[in-house]
Amino acid sequence: MRLAHTRGRGPAAPQRRAFRTPAALTAAVLLAGLTGLGTAQADTAAPTGVPTGVTNLTTGLTVPWGVGWTPDNSHALVTERDDFRVWKVTPTGQKTQVGTVPNTVTTGGEGGLMGVAVDPDWATTQHVYVMHTAAEGNRIARMTYNGTTLTNYTVILQGIAKAHYHNGGRLAFGPDGYLYATTGDAQNTALAQDRNSLNGKILRMTKAGQPAPGNPFGNLVYSLGHRNPQGIAFDRNGRLWEAEFGDTRFDELNLIKPGANYGWPTCEGTCSVAGMTNPKKTWTTGEASPSGIAIADNVVYMAALRGQRLWHIPITGDTENVGTATAYYVGTYGRLRTLAKTPGQEELWLTTTNADANGGQPEGSDRVLKVTLG
Repeated sequence: MRLAHTRGRGPAAPQRRAFRTPAALTAAVLLAGLTGLGTAQADTAAPTGVPTGVTNLTTGLTVPWGVGWTPDNSHALVTERDDFRVWKVTPTGQKTQVGTVPNTVTTGGEGGLMGVAVDPDWATTQHVYVMHTAAEGNRIARMTYNGTTLTNYTVILQGIAKAHYHNGGRLAFGPDGYLYATTGDAQNTALAQDRNSLNGKILRMTKAGQPAPGNPFGNLVYSLGHRNPQGIAFDRNGRLWEAEFGDTRFDELNLIKPGANYGWPTCEGTCSVAGMTNPKKTWTTGEASPSGIAIADNVVYMAALRGQRLWHIPITGDTENVGTATAYYVGTYGRLRTLAKTPGQEELWLTTTNADANGGQPEGSDRVLKVTLG
């Protein structure tokens, strides 16, 4: 069901520092032809790895939040935030419900059934992992998935505070085989700087929910100082990139390093405070409000909710820098939530979030789009 409440960035927090204005993006307009491209912000030189077309892959969804491919590339699992359903979606767009996640509740805002990640050893274990809101807070749970049905719900981590807003919720397995999870500050900004709190963090854990070996503080915390991170992806060098909702000024793209502090609530966007790690790129909140990201062709692709566009951000070779960000499909498909690279293909899956209070569309009006890359 679609809940009748406002979903968005959450209430604004008081500003604590003066912030530097990011470099202005150069405006340009790309012609919208058969590719369906919208207004873009770009340099005069054409970027590489650009989206070249969009088609509907599957429809009839309500706030699809997580997308996790099986290692055999036969299909992906797609979660719905408010109805707690999990769908099997094939590369041709065939959609079949495989179950729901028990013990899930909503927060009247951004909580519910969120991220999903399939065990890299799924052929042997048949395990998948989900992050969801429960009665006591946000949890990470493991379930058995035999290709047809979800069963055997088991909690591996709980005690992550929940709130109306700022629940984080993304899951991904890294190239090191460990599970990474993003958590929001649960509208309590102090938690983001507390190394002993699970909130406002990126967590790194074993498949049993224990701290992964080599974590910087000896606990589950991998990085701290996050407000509401909802996008994580690994590049060709195994480095972790993250997209994060700011408050009222700047959204961020960060390159995550173990033990680094990304500033919240002391900094929003770029700042000069000692000990804080600055983002690699920032946007105003109206341009972005980013959720999921994916990396393909050495490019970070970022889905924007309030900004209603797909951002293309090239990584500069194997450096830690990124180039000019370019926007595609501005306002064409509404609020864009989650991105996933299609294994073995030059394409992305992109989900919409229009069937919520912010989008104002009826239940079942969300979809998964297939974006081809040039």
